[in-house]
Amino acid sequence: MEAHASELALGQKVLDAQPFSVLLGARLTAFGDGAAVLELDVRDELRQQNGFVHGGVLSYAADNALTFAAGAAVGPSVLTAGFTIDYLRPARGEVLRARAQVVRPGRTRVVCRCDLLMVDAAGEETLCAVAQGTIAVAAERPPEPTAAG
Repeated sequence: MEAHASELALGQKVLDAQPFSVLLGARLTAFGDGAAVLELDVRDELRQQNGFVHGGVLSYAADNALTFAAGAAVGPSVLTAGFTIDYLRPARGEVLRARAQVVRPGRTRVVCRCDLLMVDAAGEETLCAVAQGTIAVAAERPPEPTAAG
């Protein structure tokens, strides 16, 4: 995936406008060409009672990465229509990395998939979940009527 610095900066600006993403400390590390990588540092508040990263945090990362990948392919007017996630193993590590890519861009729907990886202190990735989603392309709003017409 190639991403220009300006595309990545724009994507990060959109992410920074999401209060929940700011709360989690999420960041985009790649964005462009129908793909996106979202990362967040794991801290104790993001774990469940057994010490693994909570499934809701993994779902958040998948949802956002899928939507950003779709936006990188078809533009910013996108919304998650639905997604599924399969948890493969307990999420243990220092960083959660959600790597998403477009499978098929359409006019009204974009199908994407996402690998959710845990990165340990040595930088080794372990696949812990996979997700697939359908992202809706929002219809353009018609222009507001003017007094002339």
